[in-house]
Amino acid sequence: MVIAAHNEAAVIGGCLDALLADAASGELDIVVVANGCTDDTAEVAAARPGVRVIEVAEPGKANALNLGDAAARGFPRVYLDADVVLSPGALRAMAAELSAGERPPLAVTPRRAMVTGDRPLAVRAYYAINTRLPIFADALFGRGAMAISSAGRERFESFPEQIADDLYLDSQFSSAEKREVTAATSFVQAPRRTRDLVRTLARVRAGNTMLRASHDGIRSSVPSSWLRDVVLPRPWLAPASMVYVTITLLAALRARRHPRDAWGRDNSTR
Repeated sequence: MVIAAHNEAAVIGGCLDALLADAASGELDIVVVANGCTDDTAEVAAARPGVRVIEVAEPGKANALNLGDAAARGFPRVYLDADVVLSPGALRAMAAELSAGERPPLAVTPRRAMVTGDRPLAVRAYYAINTRLPIFADALFGRGAMAISSAGRERFESFPEQIADDLYLDSQFSSAEKREVTAATSFVQAPRRTRDLVRTLARVRAGNTMLRASHDGIRSSVPSSWLRDVVLPRPWLAPASMVYVTITLLAALRARRHPRDAWGRDNSTR
């Protein structure tokens, strides 16, 4: 398992504790790459039994992922965001899926559960639409966690210097080669303020645009999906959809002037 961590002292303990809670001794190989940290990320991670920590002075997620990949042992290879908490047994369920059947998938993800409790109404309204978008049905992005088999890892040489690392990995596999594991859950923290949501979405949008400009085969978004696939079948979501559209447009405007950012994360949840 590879966890790239940049100033994640506030959250990485919870991430690691969830992984280790039901793991047998020596069952997991966890590599945390603390890159450019000015806090206690490395110390918090190293305090967990069996966790190996690599420290690098320069911040950068792609380099951190590549360093962790080089140090990691065995497969399946799991890539996990430091602020994500996986449900008990999630790793075993994903590993089992990667070896199930005559033609197992090459990459799997847990189902996504957005944590929106105590968030503003606008943030909850946005995710009422976002979490129902069909694009996530066969996507590796948006979960903060994915597992890849040995054969799947052979699809690419290294992580490119891009913000959208999960979208890049998603592009390496066809729909038939990816699968969501419903027995595994990734708990993803929603931004705590509406402005933080807009800022995070703008970074994601800017990163996706950069990736599509430099790489072929990257899937495109479907701008009308929120209406056709979400709201029309569920008219009661119409008020939430107005919030969704407004926040999406604000993020699109902000993304046009967004500088290159190797992390593009939401700091309000840390």
